[in-house]
Amino acid sequence: MHRGRTCFVIVIVCVALLGSNCFGDDIGKFEYWTTAGASFDIEKNWRVSVDELLKLGDDARKFTYHHTDLGFVYQGLADWVDLGFNYRHAFGRYGPSDWRRERRPHVNVTFKSRLGEIDLSDRSRLEYRDKDYAKDQWRYTNKLTLTLPGEFTKWKMRPYFADQVYIDLDGYVLSKNKVYSGFSFELSEDLVARLLYVWDSDRTYGNWRNTNILWLQLRLYF
Repeated sequence: MHRGRTCFVIVIVCVALLGSNCFGDDIGKFEYWTTAGASFDIEKNWRVSVDELLKLGDDARKFTYHHTDLGFVYQGLADWVDLGFNYRHAFGRYGPSDWRRERRPHVNVTFKSRLGEIDLSDRSRLEYRDKDYAKDQWRYTNKLTLTLPGEFTKWKMRPYFADQVYIDLDGYVLSKNKVYSGFSFELSEDLVARLLYVWDSDRTYGNWRNTNILWLQLRLYF
């Protein structure tokens, strides 16, 4: 029964991946992203997380973006929900030497559950985008994540899938969609990694534009 349920979920995810080109008809460019982060407890029911994301765009030839994200997560409401309060400081490259800054506080509510042996999470995020280069903006995002059962190799690899939508609240417009597929694995007892392929569809400038992303994520737990 569990095997059949797992196969069903895999089929659904594959259909979603193959159908992702409904957000655009071009193959898209390539980018490489890497995230390094750390998480640790500060007192009962509270955790702190710090993340640094770097992006190499233009077919992974140019350094185009980086941000630092600091968050405080409260886990005392219930076993099935986390509440997060974060601040992100970001810089994006818009020319040979034109770096533009964005300050982005955001609040996150993450619901957690299990379907048999499948781990599920549904994260809602409300963020305020304070931009130096454009009109400030409120945005809502929702990310649904599935981590399948089974631990392969000595690094305990588990298949990982997710879909994330972005809605600009000034016009209630769907502006971006990301589809994730890959693996999570443990490099050591305290160091966890994910290696992901991400199909990113963005229509910030009117038309849908697609980007293929290879994303390595590393997180150290204390």
